[in-house]
Amino acid sequence: MAFAPQIKIAATYMRGGTSKGVFFRLQDLPLAAQQPGKARDALLLRVIGSPDPYGKHIDGMGGATSSTSKTVIVARSSQRDHDIDYLFGQVSIDQPFIDWSGNCGNLSAAVGPFAIAAGLIDKEKIPQNGICTVTIWQANIQKTIIAHVPITNGQVQETGDFELDGVTFPAAEIQLEFMEPAEGEGALFPTGNVVDELEVPEIGRFKATLINSGIPTIFLNAADIGYQGTELQPDINNDEKALARFETIRAYGAVKMGLIHNIAEAANRQHTPKIAFVSPPKSYLSSSGKEIKASEIDLNVRALSMGKLHHAMMGTAAVAIGTAAAIPGTLVNLAAGGGQREVVKFGHPSGTLRVGAKATEKNGQWVVEKAIMSRSARVLMEGFVRVPGDILA
Repeated sequence: MAFAPQIKIAATYMRGGTSKGVFFRLQDLPLAAQQPGKARDALLLRVIGSPDPYGKHIDGMGGATSSTSKTVIVARSSQRDHDIDYLFGQVSIDQPFIDWSGNCGNLSAAVGPFAIAAGLIDKEKIPQNGICTVTIWQANIQKTIIAHVPITNGQVQETGDFELDGVTFPAAEIQLEFMEPAEGEGALFPTGNVVDELEVPEIGRFKATLINSGIPTIFLNAADIGYQGTELQPDINNDEKALARFETIRAYGAVKMGLIHNIAEAANRQHTPKIAFVSPPKSYLSSSGKEIKASEIDLNVRALSMGKLHHAMMGTAAVAIGTAAAIPGTLVNLAAGGGQREVVKFGHPSGTLRVGAKATEKNGQWVVEKAIMSRSARVLMEGFVRVPGDILA
């Protein structure tokens, strides 16, 4: 029996924020994979090494976590006044599908640097020294992200002294602006309420803030579901019953947000919505052993991604946190002490993060012009990935 040889595809392996993934220029993908569909999904699944019943991604580039099972496709933009189009795929670890329903805020930090290095940004836009402003069209959610990328000697500056909890080593700071982060026509709250009653059969009734900003997110009070808000990954991820409970709540929240029609559909929409729980500021030891003092933060937040407690905080969820904190009466705002605020610093399992957002009320609806946060990014490896040639057959 003859077996097809492997094919090689130009790719770059990058860290962005507290995530990492495999980046491609659209033009470098095989022709069949340059369009959305089965061929593209099959290729990217094989690149990552999914589906993997062992949950290890031994035979692929993935890292077998929600933070490392990611792919990105970048092209020159088809949109007016934008430099590049950015498409994100969250690859399931043990199931044969890719969720294209949302963005990755962490990898958003790597998109600008990748585009510059990959020759997708006009040279006249890149200063010899200074900041290159890259206007990104986020194709999954049809939103604009503006990345401010530091340049030294005409090249992307990757090293620096900016420290990001959840990332071991310092790097150069990249500021991101998420423009009009609410989905739809500026409707931050799909139900029209800053706080809803979410009823989940056989589990309970909970207060919830359901918000579309950065990424659709369900916020709960930690105390209402039996937690402190200071939990680390083992406290949640080693408890299968707790994970199943969170997934059930997430499914009912997704229906209430209008993202799916029935809870069964949640199984094929793992990336969105996110589910998170909040508490007033409390001291704790982070996963690295760093002491986080209650006096240094505004609140605690823990969030789940792809069915597991995240080791830090998803960038898109941070946008949702900043937005919700800026709007009086949300569970996030109340956990932070209430009132109006444009910046919030919250504690997560790996440390702390600061995010800003300015909300205003117009015609009875809350709107947010932009949310701002800083991340870092770095190329880990560049060259080619290889996959069996029959994957596109």
